[in-house]
Amino acid sequence: MRLAPRAGHSYLTESQGVVTYSDVIMHCPVCRHGDTKVIDSRSAEGGLAIRRRRSCPECSYRFTTYERLESAPLMVTKRSGAREPFDRVKVCFGVQSACKGRPVTEGQIEALAEQVEDDMRLAAMAGTEITSSTVGHSVLEHLKEIDEVAYLRFASVYKNFDDASDFRRELALLKRS
Repeated sequence: MRLAPRAGHSYLTESQGVVTYSDVIMHCPVCRHGDTKVIDSRSAEGGLAIRRRRSCPECSYRFTTYERLESAPLMVTKRSGAREPFDRVKVCFGVQSACKGRPVTEGQIEALAEQVEDDMRLAAMAGTEITSSTVGHSVLEHLKEIDEVAYLRFASVYKNFDDASDFRRELALLKRS
């Protein structure tokens, strides 16, 4: 089915956290007639979509369409300037490495990754550019609450520690907060 612009009809899309409305029509999948009639609309997928029963006035074919909010991928700018989609798996992997041998559960790591992603989405909606540095700082903030040793391990890689004085400085910062 193809959506084509048409006055009087609307659907939702999301771009960078901003909801916009665009006028469209729904073509019949059988005869390609340019106007179909909605005969029933109801909520679907727990309120995340709208299910519409439609009928074509030209050939009388009935079909179902679903309207869903389309979300743009969360993009992260790397130090090199390259941009890539946010990857929760990468966050989990980095935190798992820092937590190796520590009393941190898989559930805590998953929850931390979800919190970091939520932080990044809120920052993006506020107009902040998401950088790998922003992601790393968010991981550190949440990891601090879970396990101090894992925090120091993650910080040592993330902040590129060179010697023991870097660990002492970070430990002093950790104790002050």
